[in-house]
Amino acid sequence: MTTAPAGQNRARARGNASDGAGAVILAACAIWSLISAAGRETGPEGVLLALLAVAAGFACGRICGTLLPVATATIAAVGALLMGLLSRHGMPGATATVDTAPGHAGAAAALLVLAAGAACCAAAAARQAPLRCTLRVLALGAACAALSLRSVAGFAAALGVLLCSLAAARMWQRLLGLAGLALAAGLAVGTSWAVAADALPQGLMVSLEGPLTPNRVLLWQDALELAGEHPVLGVGPGRFAELSPTVEQTVHSDGKPHSAPWQQAAEQGVVGVVLLGSAFGWLLYVLWRSPRTTAVVLTAGAALTALAILASVGNALSFTPVTAGAGLLAGLASARRPIGHGSAGPDDEDGTDGTDGTRRPGGGRQAPGSNGVPGPRRPRTESRIRLRPAHRSSTDAGVRG
Repeated sequence: MTTAPAGQNRARARGNASDGAGAVILAACAIWSLISAAGRETGPEGVLLALLAVAAGFACGRICGTLLPVATATIAAVGALLMGLLSRHGMPGATATVDTAPGHAGAAAALLVLAAGAACCAAAAARQAPLRCTLRVLALGAACAALSLRSVAGFAAALGVLLCSLAAARMWQRLLGLAGLALAAGLAVGTSWAVAADALPQGLMVSLEGPLTPNRVLLWQDALELAGEHPVLGVGPGRFAELSPTVEQTVHSDGKPHSAPWQQAAEQGVVGVVLLGSAFGWLLYVLWRSPRTTAVVLTAGAALTALAILASVGNALSFTPVTAGAGLLAGLASARRPIGHGSAGPDDEDGTDGTDGTRRPGGGRQAPGSNGVPGPRRPRTESRIRLRPAHRSSTDAGVRG
């Protein structure tokens, strides 16, 4: 009778450990940005604002995901979709001073990817089939909206999130899926490094320069040179625009290298890149330990990985709505169940154990006594009750009396 509370306590302890690790990593990112900015005319406010947006979005997702997971994810999907479509003339959080903020198209595509991820998470957590179908149509609409922004990468990323969500409904082990997503993000970062270092064959280099544009490749090469000159501390947050020759020669430039890993490498050194990778790894670890079902976990992981790939070749993380939306999605997918509802996910009727993402044999319900716990005892009937015969001496006394 003590197995269920013990399992809930273990799941709660793992969740507390992952939350503590996230707090340490985010605090280390903030402290290192201040260390790299010490003694220089830099602006670490952008980094601190992004970290604050991630933490606030994560906390909001945890709270709302515990109370109303499907409704909150649906509202987040619709809000991100509308913001992505209505941000053609700039977006809140842009730092450029021109009329149309450079990089806003990439940020809008990132919001559409988050919208598709939130809609698919809501569909994975919903129990009614018509609602699930409607939410997946909403995710498909977010993918098609990326084409209206002329973002082929955004369309491919949002469509990939939808396909991953459909495949996640048939997966039993979440660890293998999350490992594949981490590998995909690592390959994207490695490819950007190979392009900046000119380490690819000439034909492949030319084919990649077309979609990436030569200006972006030059920005990455400038970031590589700055990271080589200042490998530990970097040049300081916000100083890439001052020291990059490509930025000075580019009209209406926003002063960003249009790649989150390269911006960290140039402005905060190797330690900044390691901390950025640790933050992404922490999000995947939180999803792995999430009490939600495997379908919800892998869908959110696919959306965050697609966002990481877009951020490795774009300027998406420089906008506050994107970072807050990423934290919100991670919080929704890792929210705990209310007290008294157990540690499993909301749609555990299919036999999925929300703690580790595996399926129990024979579905979610088990017969009494099939798991080693004895079933209820049968009531004793009158026919099974035997009367104890009276003592012989008492019988003789009654006769004599």
